[in-house]
Amino acid sequence: MRWSKSFIPTLRDDPADAEAVSHRLLVRAGFVRQLMSGVYSLLPLGHRVCQKITNIVREEMDGIGGQEFKLPALHPADVWQKSGRWETMGDEMFRFTDRRGSDVGLGMTHEEVFATLASELRSYKQLPQIWYQIQTKFRDEPRPKSGVLRVREFTMKDSYSLDYQSDGLDFAFGQHFEVYRRIFSRCGLETLAVEASSGAMGGSESIEFMVKSSAGEDWIASCTTCGHAGNLEKITSNLAPVEDGPGQDAPEKFATPGMHTIEDIAGFDAGAPAERQIKTLVYVLDGETALVLLRGDHGLVEQKLADGTGVQDMRPANDDEIEAALSAKAGSLGAVALSNPKLRVLADAALEGRRDMVTGANENDFHLRGVDVARDIKVDQWLDLREVQAGEPCPLCETPLEVDQTIEVGHIFKLGTRYSEALGASVLDENGKARPIIMGSYGIGIERAMASVVEGNHDDNGIVWPVGIAPYEVVVTVLNPKDVATSEAGAALYEALRGDGIDVILDDRDERPGVKFKDAELVGIPYRATVGPKGLEKGIVEFVARRGGEPREITLPKAAGSIVEYVLESRGR
Repeated sequence: MRWSKSFIPTLRDDPADAEAVSHRLLVRAGFVRQLMSGVYSLLPLGHRVCQKITNIVREEMDGIGGQEFKLPALHPADVWQKSGRWETMGDEMFRFTDRRGSDVGLGMTHEEVFATLASELRSYKQLPQIWYQIQTKFRDEPRPKSGVLRVREFTMKDSYSLDYQSDGLDFAFGQHFEVYRRIFSRCGLETLAVEASSGAMGGSESIEFMVKSSAGEDWIASCTTCGHAGNLEKITSNLAPVEDGPGQDAPEKFATPGMHTIEDIAGFDAGAPAERQIKTLVYVLDGETALVLLRGDHGLVEQKLADGTGVQDMRPANDDEIEAALSAKAGSLGAVALSNPKLRVLADAALEGRRDMVTGANENDFHLRGVDVARDIKVDQWLDLREVQAGEPCPLCETPLEVDQTIEVGHIFKLGTRYSEALGASVLDENGKARPIIMGSYGIGIERAMASVVEGNHDDNGIVWPVGIAPYEVVVTVLNPKDVATSEAGAALYEALRGDGIDVILDDRDERPGVKFKDAELVGIPYRATVGPKGLEKGIVEFVARRGGEPREITLPKAAGSIVEYVLESRGR
């Protein structure tokens, strides 16, 4: 490909709305363009990178016996209704009614459709199976941001394992775990596998593959000693013991005028530091008002609340609902001597056994001290609800945990029989008994992987692509294309590299050398070979690696062979 004939619209200035590095550089370097909020066009360079990522994914999936499908993005409502997700997916699913009056949706994922196809399997002898596709998905993301990291239309590799025995699912889950490690390594991504919530997908176990990045929207905690790691939506930790006071025979009410926060009470009462207070939150869970209790210095993880209760619809109560339930405003709430004994109380495990605590009195501007949780509060369900903080001890080895911001690039799930039972996918076992198919689901976002690579591979001049997924491996830069000898020498080197299987672009534009060099660095092509009149007089070509390389001179007759060796060696890293 000749640069002069290519559509590579590089920009000198950052897009005004760009927050993430990948957003800024993918736009500036001519890889993507925004069409509307959360929807991006892949330009030729972006498409080439995504195709290379896709090829890696396809090679690795085929290597474990995966069979590739291409399923519709347009889904009838009834398959989602059978699984129960037509309702639970909420507003993030694009839904509409077609001209025939039928409800349809755009696929966010394809568990239901694959399970429908799996219903054609009849015998255990047809299992195991691994089915996958690389297809467009749609999600009506309420807050699209960070370029292609958080969008409403995206490409995903989703694969599904099918078996009739649980150990078969375990084996397929392990296969995908190792395949994902290889895929991300080949893409130049250093990932951390962490325990995760399965959320709306359901199932018994899931693992996310995370890349540390300030552009991420997920937070993880990890242990550098034993390797234990988890999303903050899932992981817990050990807590240092808190010494309670001596307690008292009954709670004592005291006035707290104008004090509505944990910090206010801690500053007012020396005996009520945050760890000695009970934080009371009010939530509406599947239409039922409930109290959620945590230690004053702990934050709630809503996903833990959803997972622990199994609710489908969850939101914080509004002011009117709070006053109707507790006869007080937020800031003076508590769970002692509730006027409505049917009000459900959910408490974080860190409160179990605590005494001499301070909490709201359910009377505006009053609190209670001397609260004994076991004596004074009727807890309906104890759960792990709190957010782990950096420095808290690892639950396995006591090493202080580190907390990092991350991007999720892959997620694997043990689904079990949820979808097969709902969609009627079963096989006859060795004894002729019908058994529901046990499924696993495994996803990788293609554009998100591209952006994640950029987040970890850039410098002040632009992107620094790993060779394996770079849009081109080498750029041959002709300094003076109007000089016949220089132009011919550059073209000859370009053709020689093409002939040896190198993915190369010839920069034959009639531009200043500085413009060409800046564009090559911005685009991030791993190697640059520069052909100029002065070099030709000495019979040499300048060769430099984009990643921290020093320019070196290669004699013209050996240039193609030497460059091929460099590239082939880089491919194997």
